[in-house]
Amino acid sequence: MDARPDLAPLGLGLAALGRPAYITVGRAGDLGGDRDVATMRDRAHAMLDAAWARGIRFIDAARSYGRAEEFLGSWLAAHPDRRAHLTIESKWGYAYVGDWRMDAEVHERKEHSLGMFERQWPETLAALGGPPDLYLVHSLTPDSPALADAALLDRLRELAASGVRVGVSTSGPNQAVALDAARELLDSPFSAVQATWNLLEPSAGPALARAHDAGWFVVVKEAVANGRLTPAGDEADAAALAAADGQSLDAVAFGAARARPWCDVVLSGAVTPAQLDSNLASRAPSTDAAALAALAEDPVAYWAARSARAWT
Repeated sequence: MDARPDLAPLGLGLAALGRPAYITVGRAGDLGGDRDVATMRDRAHAMLDAAWARGIRFIDAARSYGRAEEFLGSWLAAHPDRRAHLTIESKWGYAYVGDWRMDAEVHERKEHSLGMFERQWPETLAALGGPPDLYLVHSLTPDSPALADAALLDRLRELAASGVRVGVSTSGPNQAVALDAARELLDSPFSAVQATWNLLEPSAGPALARAHDAGWFVVVKEAVANGRLTPAGDEADAAALAAADGQSLDAVAFGAARARPWCDVVLSGAVTPAQLDSNLASRAPSTDAAALAALAEDPVAYWAARSARAWT
């Protein structure tokens, strides 16, 4: 992994490797049509091996990522010497309900309740063979009951006291509001965040800087906007800026995220070693900052378009 102090390191996210369908551009070309459990397990293990060989030591999963935790757990069991060198993050609050079907009407179900936590925490422990280093509320929004459920917050404080770093992931056009609310809770159990930040949707940046300044661990997800900021996407203006900078579009997107002074880790959602290598080759863009900033979209429009994406 690039160890330059001016760039945040990469982690490997398993969202696209743990289930047959997801919303990433170009998925059919990357994975083909054979996506049975055994095939996807083999691909996940191969990508975990590729990440390990390249020096990546941060791995992200979630209960809702199909069998991602299970795939990661079986890989860890096959390489027990590696666990001590890894930082593993997972998330609770969504259940995978897609039944390993490409055409499922619903792929995941959200529930931020104490009951959901008490069901999913033992499932995470069993799948991983032990506790993750970070455990996040999945896709916290300002209206989430997790922000006001006293019993749940007390349980999360207990988990934090046990040594697991407790945090939130955020999604939607009001990520900053949700993050500030979680940070400002009285005796907040939270000290880590995973948030979407990319050249098309940078609106959470100031809130992420505030979290970082308060000592939170900050992870960036969706740096390539679910494939829009890759050669498989259709973002002509961004592609032109990348070409002028002498980088691939995904590298510019990753470089911009890795260069944020408040960022600790940027997740790669690569499903092939070549994609991972391209992400790792990223450097801070030398393109005019104003031109990159001009790529930003209205957050409401960005998230509406993301919600409308097909699972393929």
